[in-house]
Amino acid sequence: MSDASRQRAGTVVLAGRPNAGKSTLLNALAGRKLSIVTPKAQTTRHRIEGEVAGPGYRMIVTDTPGAGAAAGSRLGHFMNREAQAALGGADAAMLIVTGPRWTAGDDTSLQRLKSMGMPIVLVVNKIDRVRPRALLLPFLERCAQKHDFAAIVPVSASNAENLDVLLKEVTKLLPETRLDEGPRAVERGERFQAAEALREQLMIALSDELPYGIAVEIERFEPTLDGRTEIDAVIWVERVGQRKIVIGAKGARLKAIGQATRLALNEQFGRRIHLTTWVKVREGWSDDDRMLQRLGHDPP
Repeated sequence: MSDASRQRAGTVVLAGRPNAGKSTLLNALAGRKLSIVTPKAQTTRHRIEGEVAGPGYRMIVTDTPGAGAAAGSRLGHFMNREAQAALGGADAAMLIVTGPRWTAGDDTSLQRLKSMGMPIVLVVNKIDRVRPRALLLPFLERCAQKHDFAAIVPVSASNAENLDVLLKEVTKLLPETRLDEGPRAVERGERFQAAEALREQLMIALSDELPYGIAVEIERFEPTLDGRTEIDAVIWVERVGQRKIVIGAKGARLKAIGQATRLALNEQFGRRIHLTTWVKVREGWSDDDRMLQRLGHDPP
């Protein structure tokens, strides 16, 4: 830094194949939950930004839908265009992979970033799962042959391991600005967070039964005089059979999902939540532009 009135500031995009840990890394860097996390691929459907700042730096870290998500549908088209827009506005990228195996999906993500011409930091995530740990070094050496990365940093996002080193390397790639300049994060409001929390619990509870043709829309989000917040949510599915899967026998599954969501939101928002849910069928919603915009997706 040339003087104390300046900093490094810019936008950094997270990229990588589905389930590489992009959302977990964003939450770890931001120090709070911004993006939902499940074991299923293609969990992230929206562009989500978080501000990460420290002495001499401030960066907007952007989590994007996985490349090729829901390919073939209008939903997939919206998601991929949103991810592409995030890449186009970034100063640098973090490519997330998981060792000790480089996949075809990693190659696809790398080629996408190389085409944008931005500096790339390779983040080798989930190092806590590499057994034995001696496998990590030869994997890092193979990674170095894939591209002239600005840096290669092994981390464990879930354990917040080595994140200080990662931030140091990424900060070097950001432009120098005045302290009052640089981009600002556009963070999602509580209404969006409530919808995502319910979708997260749906994905966790339904596991392999979950149809990708499922979405959540918040119809009412109102504070009450006694300090609670009342939320009415619609779970949209595309077929009657999917509705039965979500509801479960005698409504038991939907009740459990609703309770888990309410408890998560109580903690996240720091107040009591009253959640009412309905499951409705709308055939072809994932190919309906108006419906997708109602669900918060920016049109291509």
